[in-house]
This record gives sequence, structure tokens and C-alpha cells, in this order.
Amino acid sequence: MVDKELQFEDALQRLEAVVKKLEAGNVALDEALAFYEEGIDLIRFCNERLDAAQLRVDILRNTSEGFVTEPFDKEKA
Repeated sequence: MVDKELQFEDALQRLEAVVKKLEAGNVALDEALAFYEEGIDLIRFCNERLDAAQLRVDILRNTSEGFVTEPFDKEKA
């Protein structure tokens, strides 16, 4: 289980380290499974953080009524 206080960047860095260990292929099966489970937890954590960040991103646009916010649309970006 990933610590919810973990920073996104730290989780991503740890995930990269886990992937490198798994790609090296020189770990025992039980250790590889533990790394795999940790990696899945880290991926979920990072995805949750990215989803939350995307929800917070607003685009300001100037209308005749002043500035308004609208949800981020990645297809327009």
C-alpha cells in the first residue's frame, strides 16, 4: 500500500526504480511478485494524483461577461 502523503514525483521515481529492477530480471520470483504488486500500487497512486490534478486545472477565458472558468479539455490543448 502506498503512503497517501507521498509526493507524486517521489512515487514516480520509486516506480521507475521498481521497473528497472524487474527489467533487470535478476530477482527471485517472490521478490519480483512483490515488486510487481508495489508497481501496480504506485501506478494507481500516480493515476489518482494525475486525475485529481486534471480536475483542478481550469482554463480562463475572457467573455463578454468577464472571466469564467471551464474544465480542462485535453483535446483542445
